[in-house]
Amino acid sequence: MKEDVFTAITANDKGRIAQLIAADPGAAHARNAGGISALMQARYENRMEIVDLLRKAAGDLDIFEASALSDVARLKKLLANDGGLVKARSADGFTPLHLACFFGQLEAAEILVQHGADANAVSPSRIAVIHSAAASRNAALLKLVLRGGADPNSQQQRGYTALHEAAMHNSVERAQALLDAGADLAIKTDEGQTAADMAAQNGNKEVVELLASRK
Repeated sequence: MKEDVFTAITANDKGRIAQLIAADPGAAHARNAGGISALMQARYENRMEIVDLLRKAAGDLDIFEASALSDVARLKKLLANDGGLVKARSADGFTPLHLACFFGQLEAAEILVQHGADANAVSPSRIAVIHSAAASRNAALLKLVLRGGADPNSQQQRGYTALHEAAMHNSVERAQALLDAGADLAIKTDEGQTAADMAAQNGNKEVVELLASRK
């Protein structure tokens, strides 16, 4: 049954998910060999209709699901009962704040920061909270974690920083926020590219000009 749920998620087979839940509502609580819940796997794969099906059947969400889906009422209740959950780690090594940021959930991220979430937490795969915020391409989230003390110069896989990501996508607002927080223009990726190099390579003139003005 467990394997069927994850196979159906990957296949985006909404009908099969509905059948599995109808036959056994507990299927909504299935976890794969890595400990990831079916609901989180569906969210990771951006199967939003399946997320809705599983969410209706799953009942109360855990701290990671509540953060990723911005179930604010559930999140507040969980943290009120156990404040230590703000620093919990998912089976794949992410904190609730990582997940709220990655999935663009500003309200959930604000609640987590207010409850003392570590804005500099890093996953075993070298993804810091600021990288999750950068991946969301949400300037408000990025500014939130920077105010919370996130290191703008943290490097993830391949040496990328949040400034590299902003340069790649021509986000002047995010690049400005990072520079104001002390982002280092000289940091290079493992391939030897600075943020300015990356902006120029992608033809992102606005960010090229901004970075040139800060040298």
